[in-house]
Amino acid sequence: MSTKDFIEKDFYKVLGVPKDATEAEIKKAYRKLAREFHPDANKGNAKAEERFKEISEANDVLGDAKKRKEYDEARALFGNGGFRPGPGAGGGSFNFDLGDLFGGGAQTGTSQGGFGGGIGDVFGGLFNRSGAGAGTGTRTQPRRGQDIDTEVTLSFTEAVDGATVPLRMTSQAPCKACSGTGDANGTPRVCPTCVGTGQVARGSGGGFSLTDPCPDCKGRGLIAENPCEICSGSGRAKSSRTMQVRIPAGVSDGQRIRLRGKGAPGERGGPAGDLYVTVHVHAHPVFGRKGDNLTVTVPVTFTEAALGGEVRVPTLGGPPVTLKLPPGTPNGRTMRARGKGALRKDGTRGDLLVTVEVTVPQDVSGKARDALEAYREATAGEDPRAELFQAAKGA
Repeated sequence: MSTKDFIEKDFYKVLGVPKDATEAEIKKAYRKLAREFHPDANKGNAKAEERFKEISEANDVLGDAKKRKEYDEARALFGNGGFRPGPGAGGGSFNFDLGDLFGGGAQTGTSQGGFGGGIGDVFGGLFNRSGAGAGTGTRTQPRRGQDIDTEVTLSFTEAVDGATVPLRMTSQAPCKACSGTGDANGTPRVCPTCVGTGQVARGSGGGFSLTDPCPDCKGRGLIAENPCEICSGSGRAKSSRTMQVRIPAGVSDGQRIRLRGKGAPGERGGPAGDLYVTVHVHAHPVFGRKGDNLTVTVPVTFTEAALGGEVRVPTLGGPPVTLKLPPGTPNGRTMRARGKGALRKDGTRGDLLVTVEVTVPQDVSGKARDALEAYREATAGEDPRAELFQAAKGA
């Protein structure tokens, strides 16, 4: 649908609803007319098919709050196809055909009807188009920058506490040679297929329509008459940059982080894309991790486990802590040092989970051997495997 049709057609009349109709009233009117004039119900009836297209077109505009607002503003300004700037010399108002405005002046930016900037300047605000095709007088829509995927490798400590790391990224950015216009002279023309929107409507066959990127301008809204040699008329070229990126505390190996607005720059005032960073974390020789908690395995002697005692335990990046082993601590028991784990999002820390590993001496001699022999004689009547065999028989 051309801009001229957008203004001159009375979509309210097409659907048979008043200009102050509610969204529900518009939807009801459309459904009723669509059933009546649907091609499936009027096979071979060219007039019904044309009427159905008009109904679908009207609903596409009036059924969308944003489009309806633009349509109402345009109609109010241009008044049913005739431009009315106000009282003329004779006390009335003068009209002229919008076709004059949408002729050569609309394509080249030539002033007509006393307008220095052409019709595109008048429509700039109404149709929410920003970014200019130089020399065209028509404004095109801003485009969001591309998302970028990259990777970073952190040490275990950096992943736990967070880190600021430099990332060198290569992405598509506005071509510096043509200032992002795609045209060697910096004067691209607005794509006639999509009228600078970068999108074209595609009917679905049921009265609904979808939009696709314009095949002629590849969604840019502009066509380069003199394609830039650097970017081949795309307006985008490869750009490398190094930026400092803050990786939040508590990230885990393989986690993918989204940093909003840190991707490739947008076009014509459009927002930048997002940066996605996949994090790889080196293993630590001492500490492990379970969510917000850190883990460590601490060896203890047989006497410490049997008789109890105090054991010093290392922490990540901080002073050691002392844990008290109760008498008879079994091998593999896990104790907790609170607040010595990974940093959480709220600023608090998880815990350090300490697992006890009872060590067995490889070489026992002298007094140590005599003491162990005496211990064996003192506990000769105890059988730690008695319950095991009893359970096995009863199973």
